[in-house]
Amino acid sequence: MVRYVAKRIVMIIPVMIGVTFFLFMLLTLTPGDAALIVLGTTATEEQIEMFRDQNGLNDPAIIQYFNYMRNVFQGDLGTSFNTRQSVNAMIAVRAPSTLFLSLTSMVLTIAVAMPLGVSMAVKQNSIFDNTMRVITIVLTSMPMFWLAMMMIMLFSVHLRLLPSSGMDGFRAIIMPIVCLACQGITMCARTGRSSMLEVINQDYIRTARAKGLKRGRIIRRHALKNALLPMVTVYGRIIATCFSGSVVIESIFGINGIGMMMLDALRQKDVPAIMGSIVISCLVISIVNLLTDIAYAFIDPRIKSMYVRKKSTIKAVSANE
Repeated sequence: MVRYVAKRIVMIIPVMIGVTFFLFMLLTLTPGDAALIVLGTTATEEQIEMFRDQNGLNDPAIIQYFNYMRNVFQGDLGTSFNTRQSVNAMIAVRAPSTLFLSLTSMVLTIAVAMPLGVSMAVKQNSIFDNTMRVITIVLTSMPMFWLAMMMIMLFSVHLRLLPSSGMDGFRAIIMPIVCLACQGITMCARTGRSSMLEVINQDYIRTARAKGLKRGRIIRRHALKNALLPMVTVYGRIIATCFSGSVVIESIFGINGIGMMMLDALRQKDVPAIMGSIVISCLVISIVNLLTDIAYAFIDPRIKSMYVRKKSTIKAVSANE
Protein backbone atom coordinates (compact mmCIF):
# COMPACT_ATOMS: atom_id res chain seq x y z
CA MET A 1 0.00 0.00 0.00
CA VAL A 2 2.89 2.34 0.76
CA ARG A 3 4.33 1.71 -2.71
CA TYR A 4 0.96 2.47 -4.27
CA VAL A 5 0.67 5.82 -2.44
CA ALA A 6 4.32 6.71 -3.14
CA LYS A 7 3.88 6.01 -6.84
CA ARG A 8 0.84 8.29 -7.00
CA ILE A 9 2.68 11.07 -5.12
CA VAL A 10 5.64 10.92 -7.52
CA MET A 11 3.25 11.21 -10.47
CA ILE A 12 2.08 14.62 -9.19
CA ILE A 13 5.46 16.21 -10.03
CA PRO A 14 5.42 15.68 -13.85
CA VAL A 15 1.76 16.67 -13.96
CA MET A 16 2.45 19.99 -12.25
CA ILE A 17 5.51 20.63 -14.42
CA GLY A 18 3.55 19.92 -17.59
CA VAL A 19 0.61 22.13 -16.61
CA THR A 20 2.73 25.04 -15.43
CA PHE A 21 5.03 24.86 -18.46
CA PHE A 22 2.14 24.95 -20.95
CA LEU A 23 0.32 27.79 -19.22
CA PHE A 24 3.48 29.83 -18.58
CA MET A 25 4.42 29.63 -22.24
CA LEU A 26 0.87 30.49 -23.23
CA LEU A 27 0.89 33.57 -21.01
CA THR A 28 4.35 34.65 -22.11
CA LEU A 29 3.73 34.28 -25.84
CA THR A 30 0.26 35.89 -25.93
CA PRO A 31 0.06 39.45 -27.27
CA GLY A 32 0.45 42.28 -24.80
CA ASP A 33 3.38 43.77 -22.93
CA ALA A 34 3.03 43.24 -19.17
CA ALA A 35 5.27 46.24 -18.49
CA LEU A 36 3.14 48.55 -20.61
CA ILE A 37 -0.11 47.20 -19.08
CA VAL A 38 1.13 47.67 -15.51
CA LEU A 39 2.86 51.06 -15.96
CA GLY A 40 0.30 52.53 -18.33
CA THR A 41 0.59 54.39 -21.60
CA THR A 42 2.16 57.41 -19.92
CA ALA A 43 5.29 55.47 -18.93
CA THR A 44 8.55 56.38 -20.66
CA GLU A 45 10.72 53.93 -22.57
CA GLU A 46 13.30 54.02 -19.77
CA GLN A 47 10.68 53.10 -17.15
CA ILE A 48 9.35 50.26 -19.27
CA GLU A 49 12.82 48.89 -19.93
CA MET A 50 13.73 49.14 -16.26
CA PHE A 51 10.56 47.24 -15.31
CA ARG A 52 11.34 44.53 -17.82
CA ASP A 53 14.92 44.18 -16.54
CA GLN A 54 13.84 44.03 -12.90
CA ASN A 55 11.32 41.30 -13.57
CA GLY A 56 13.36 39.29 -16.06
CA LEU A 57 10.98 39.92 -18.95
CA ASN A 58 13.85 40.43 -21.40
CA ASP A 59 15.02 36.83 -20.93
CA PRO A 60 13.83 34.09 -23.32
CA ALA A 61 10.54 32.46 -22.29
CA ILE A 62 12.17 29.14 -21.41
CA ILE A 63 14.69 30.90 -19.12
CA GLN A 64 11.85 32.80 -17.44
CA TYR A 65 10.06 29.51 -16.81
CA PHE A 66 13.10 27.80 -15.30
CA ASN A 67 13.76 30.79 -13.04
CA TYR A 68 10.14 30.83 -11.95
CA MET A 69 9.98 27.08 -11.21
CA ARG A 70 13.27 27.23 -9.31
CA ASN A 71 11.66 29.77 -6.99
CA VAL A 72 8.45 27.74 -6.77
CA PHE A 73 10.32 24.65 -5.57
CA GLN A 74 11.86 26.90 -2.91
CA GLY A 75 8.38 27.98 -1.79
CA ASP A 76 8.43 31.41 -3.46
CA LEU A 77 5.58 32.14 -5.90
CA GLY A 78 7.04 35.50 -6.89
CA THR A 79 5.93 39.11 -6.59
CA SER A 80 2.86 40.56 -8.26
CA PHE A 81 3.60 42.96 -11.12
CA ASN A 82 0.55 45.05 -10.31
CA THR A 83 0.41 45.27 -6.50
CA ARG A 84 4.13 44.58 -5.78
CA GLN A 85 3.02 42.22 -3.03
CA SER A 86 4.24 38.70 -2.44
CA VAL A 87 1.99 36.21 -4.26
CA ASN A 88 2.33 33.90 -1.24
CA ALA A 89 0.81 36.60 0.98
CA MET A 90 -1.94 37.39 -1.55
CA ILE A 91 -2.94 33.71 -1.75
CA ALA A 92 -2.76 33.29 2.04
CA VAL A 93 -5.31 36.08 2.46
CA ARG A 94 -7.68 34.75 -0.20
CA ALA A 95 -7.28 30.98 0.20
CA PRO A 96 -9.60 30.61 3.25
CA SER A 97 -12.58 31.98 1.30
CA THR A 98 -11.94 29.71 -1.69
CA LEU A 99 -11.29 26.64 0.44
CA PHE A 100 -14.38 27.26 2.56
CA LEU A 101 -16.53 27.71 -0.53
CA SER A 102 -15.09 24.59 -2.21
CA LEU A 103 -15.18 22.32 0.85
CA THR A 104 -18.72 23.25 1.89
CA SER A 105 -20.03 22.75 -1.63
CA MET A 106 -18.18 19.41 -1.77
CA VAL A 107 -19.75 18.28 1.52
CA LEU A 108 -23.18 19.37 0.29
CA THR A 109 -22.64 17.49 -2.98
CA ILE A 110 -21.74 14.23 -1.27
CA ALA A 111 -24.40 14.56 1.43
CA VAL A 112 -27.18 15.07 -1.12
CA ALA A 113 -26.01 13.13 -4.19
CA MET A 114 -25.21 9.77 -2.59
CA PRO A 115 -28.56 9.14 -0.85
CA LEU A 116 -30.39 10.68 -3.80
CA GLY A 117 -28.71 8.35 -6.32
CA VAL A 118 -29.35 5.29 -4.13
CA SER A 119 -33.00 6.26 -3.63
CA MET A 120 -33.50 6.75 -7.36
CA ALA A 121 -32.05 3.31 -8.06
CA VAL A 122 -34.07 1.55 -5.35
CA LYS A 123 -37.28 3.25 -6.56
CA GLN A 124 -36.52 2.70 -10.25
CA ASN A 125 -39.19 3.98 -12.68
CA SER A 126 -41.33 5.35 -9.85
CA ILE A 127 -42.75 8.87 -9.82
CA PHE A 128 -39.89 9.97 -7.55
CA ASP A 129 -37.27 8.46 -9.86
CA ASN A 130 -38.75 9.94 -13.04
CA THR A 131 -39.18 13.36 -11.43
CA MET A 132 -35.62 13.48 -10.12
CA ARG A 133 -34.23 12.33 -13.47
CA VAL A 134 -35.95 15.24 -15.21
CA ILE A 135 -34.72 17.70 -12.57
CA THR A 136 -31.13 16.45 -12.77
CA ILE A 137 -31.12 16.68 -16.57
CA VAL A 138 -32.43 20.25 -16.44
CA LEU A 139 -29.90 21.33 -13.80
CA THR A 140 -27.03 19.65 -15.65
CA SER A 141 -27.88 21.59 -18.82
CA MET A 142 -27.75 24.95 -17.00
CA PRO A 143 -24.40 26.78 -17.18
CA MET A 144 -23.09 27.68 -13.74
CA PHE A 145 -22.88 31.42 -14.43
CA TRP A 146 -26.47 31.50 -15.75
CA LEU A 147 -27.80 29.64 -12.72
CA ALA A 148 -25.93 32.03 -10.41
CA MET A 149 -27.40 35.10 -12.09
CA MET A 150 -30.91 33.63 -12.05
CA MET A 151 -30.57 32.92 -8.33
CA ILE A 152 -29.43 36.51 -7.72
CA MET A 153 -32.39 37.88 -9.68
CA LEU A 154 -34.87 35.68 -7.81
CA PHE A 155 -33.60 35.65 -4.22
CA SER A 156 -31.80 39.01 -4.08
CA VAL A 157 -33.59 41.34 -6.49
CA HIS A 158 -37.22 40.14 -6.44
CA LEU A 159 -37.66 38.33 -3.12
CA ARG A 160 -34.88 40.20 -1.26
CA LEU A 161 -34.18 37.20 0.93
CA LEU A 162 -30.45 36.74 0.40
CA PRO A 163 -27.56 39.17 -0.20
CA SER A 164 -26.13 39.14 -3.71
CA SER A 165 -22.42 39.44 -2.84
CA GLY A 166 -19.83 38.80 -0.18
CA MET A 167 -19.50 36.13 2.50
CA ASP A 168 -20.65 38.09 5.53
CA GLY A 169 -22.88 35.74 7.47
CA PHE A 170 -24.73 32.51 6.83
CA ARG A 171 -27.32 34.03 4.49
CA ALA A 172 -24.61 35.40 2.19
CA ILE A 173 -22.97 32.03 1.54
CA ILE A 174 -26.14 30.07 0.74
CA MET A 175 -26.37 30.98 -2.94
CA PRO A 176 -22.66 30.54 -3.81
CA ILE A 177 -22.49 27.14 -2.11
CA VAL A 178 -25.75 25.85 -3.60
CA CYS A 179 -24.87 27.14 -7.07
CA LEU A 180 -21.40 25.58 -6.97
CA ALA A 181 -22.77 22.25 -5.69
CA CYS A 182 -25.77 22.05 -8.03
CA GLN A 183 -24.12 20.50 -11.08
CA GLY A 184 -22.05 18.19 -8.91
CA ILE A 185 -25.16 16.89 -7.20
CA THR A 186 -26.89 16.16 -10.49
CA MET A 187 -23.91 14.37 -12.04
CA CYS A 188 -23.12 12.34 -8.92
CA ALA A 189 -26.77 11.40 -8.38
CA ARG A 190 -27.14 10.12 -11.95
CA THR A 191 -23.87 8.19 -11.71
CA GLY A 192 -24.91 6.73 -8.36
CA ARG A 193 -28.24 5.65 -9.78
CA SER A 194 -26.63 3.89 -12.75
CA SER A 195 -24.01 2.21 -10.58
CA MET A 196 -26.56 1.00 -8.05
CA LEU A 197 -28.85 -0.35 -10.77
CA GLU A 198 -26.01 -2.50 -12.09
CA VAL A 199 -25.33 -3.90 -8.63
CA ILE A 200 -28.86 -4.52 -7.33
CA ASN A 201 -29.64 -6.69 -10.35
CA GLN A 202 -26.74 -9.05 -9.62
CA ASP A 203 -27.29 -12.64 -8.52
CA TYR A 204 -25.81 -12.22 -5.05
CA ILE A 205 -28.30 -9.43 -4.29
CA ARG A 206 -31.20 -11.69 -5.31
CA THR A 207 -29.69 -14.42 -3.12
CA ALA A 208 -29.56 -12.04 -0.17
CA ARG A 209 -33.21 -11.17 -0.73
CA ALA A 210 -34.11 -14.85 -0.92
CA LYS A 211 -32.45 -15.40 2.46
CA GLY A 212 -34.86 -12.89 3.97
CA LEU A 213 -32.43 -10.04 4.67
CA LYS A 214 -34.02 -6.63 5.06
CA ARG A 215 -33.75 -4.32 2.06
CA GLY A 216 -31.93 -1.61 4.02
CA ARG A 217 -29.27 -4.07 5.18
CA ILE A 218 -28.81 -5.39 1.62
CA ILE A 219 -28.36 -1.88 0.27
CA ARG A 220 -25.94 -0.76 3.00
CA ARG A 221 -23.84 -3.91 3.47
CA HIS A 222 -23.79 -5.45 0.01
CA ALA A 223 -24.97 -3.19 -2.82
CA LEU A 224 -23.54 0.20 -1.82
CA LYS A 225 -19.98 -1.01 -1.22
CA ASN A 226 -19.76 -2.65 -4.63
CA ALA A 227 -21.29 0.38 -6.34
CA LEU A 228 -18.87 2.87 -4.78
CA LEU A 229 -16.00 2.62 -7.28
CA PRO A 230 -17.68 4.43 -10.22
CA MET A 231 -19.19 6.89 -7.73
CA VAL A 232 -15.79 7.70 -6.20
CA THR A 233 -14.45 8.42 -9.69
CA VAL A 234 -17.12 11.04 -10.29
CA TYR A 235 -16.86 12.44 -6.76
CA GLY A 236 -13.12 13.02 -7.24
CA ARG A 237 -13.74 14.85 -10.49
CA ILE A 238 -16.56 16.92 -8.99
CA ILE A 239 -14.46 17.92 -5.98
CA ALA A 240 -11.79 19.22 -8.36
CA THR A 241 -14.52 20.99 -10.35
CA CYS A 242 -15.78 22.67 -7.19
CA PHE A 243 -12.35 24.23 -6.62
CA SER A 244 -11.85 25.32 -10.23
CA GLY A 245 -15.48 26.46 -10.56
CA SER A 246 -14.96 28.91 -7.73
CA VAL A 247 -13.39 31.26 -10.31
CA VAL A 248 -16.81 31.84 -11.89
CA ILE A 249 -18.74 31.88 -8.62
CA GLU A 250 -16.36 34.30 -6.89
CA SER A 251 -16.52 36.74 -9.79
CA ILE A 252 -20.34 36.71 -9.89
CA PHE A 253 -20.91 36.92 -6.13
CA GLY A 254 -18.02 39.30 -5.46
CA ILE A 255 -16.06 36.95 -3.19
CA ASN A 256 -12.44 37.89 -2.58
CA GLY A 257 -10.87 34.49 -3.20
CA ILE A 258 -8.21 32.93 -5.37
CA GLY A 259 -10.58 32.86 -8.35
CA MET A 260 -11.19 36.61 -8.16
CA MET A 261 -7.47 37.16 -7.78
CA MET A 262 -6.81 35.13 -10.93
CA LEU A 263 -9.35 37.11 -12.96
CA ASP A 264 -7.91 40.45 -11.81
CA ALA A 265 -4.41 39.21 -12.67
CA LEU A 266 -5.53 38.09 -16.14
CA ARG A 267 -6.83 41.56 -16.91
CA GLN A 268 -3.44 43.05 -15.99
CA LYS A 269 -1.37 40.18 -17.43
CA ASP A 270 0.13 39.80 -13.98
CA VAL A 271 2.04 36.57 -14.73
CA PRO A 272 3.30 35.83 -11.17
CA ALA A 273 -0.19 36.21 -9.68
CA ILE A 274 -1.76 34.11 -12.46
CA MET A 275 0.85 31.38 -12.15
CA GLY A 276 0.60 31.39 -8.35
CA SER A 277 -3.15 30.77 -8.60
CA ILE A 278 -2.57 28.04 -11.19
CA VAL A 279 0.09 26.31 -9.08
CA ILE A 280 -2.19 26.23 -6.02
CA SER A 281 -5.17 25.04 -8.07
CA CYS A 282 -3.10 22.33 -9.76
CA LEU A 283 -1.72 21.19 -6.40
CA VAL A 284 -5.18 20.97 -4.84
CA ILE A 285 -6.60 19.05 -7.81
CA SER A 286 -3.60 16.69 -7.80
CA ILE A 287 -4.10 16.01 -4.08
CA VAL A 288 -7.79 15.31 -4.69
CA ASN A 289 -6.88 12.85 -7.45
CA LEU A 290 -4.35 11.23 -5.10
CA LEU A 291 -7.00 10.79 -2.42
CA THR A 292 -9.34 9.35 -5.04
CA ASP A 293 -6.71 6.78 -6.06
CA ILE A 294 -6.14 5.86 -2.41
CA ALA A 295 -9.89 5.44 -1.95
CA TYR A 296 -9.86 3.04 -4.92
CA ALA A 297 -7.37 0.82 -3.09
CA PHE A 298 -9.54 0.69 0.03
CA ILE A 299 -12.77 0.07 -1.86
CA ASP A 300 -11.46 -2.40 -4.45
CA PRO A 301 -9.20 -5.11 -2.94
CA ARG A 302 -7.97 -6.03 -6.44
CA ILE A 303 -5.96 -2.80 -6.64
CA LYS A 304 -4.33 -3.40 -3.27
CA SER A 305 -3.62 -7.05 -4.12
CA MET A 306 -1.61 -6.02 -7.21
CA TYR A 307 1.02 -4.40 -4.99
CA VAL A 308 0.81 -6.99 -2.22
CA ARG A 309 1.30 -9.76 -4.78
CA LYS A 310 4.34 -8.03 -6.27
CA LYS A 311 5.88 -7.64 -2.83
CA SER A 312 5.17 -11.28 -1.92
CA THR A 313 6.64 -12.48 -5.20
CA ILE A 314 9.85 -10.54 -4.60
CA LYS A 315 10.19 -12.03 -1.12
CA ALA A 316 9.56 -15.55 -2.44
CA VAL A 317 12.18 -15.17 -5.14
CA SER A 318 14.69 -13.85 -2.61
CA ALA A 319 14.00 -16.79 -0.30
CA ASN A 320 14.51 -19.35 -3.08
CA GLU A 321 17.82 -17.81 -4.02
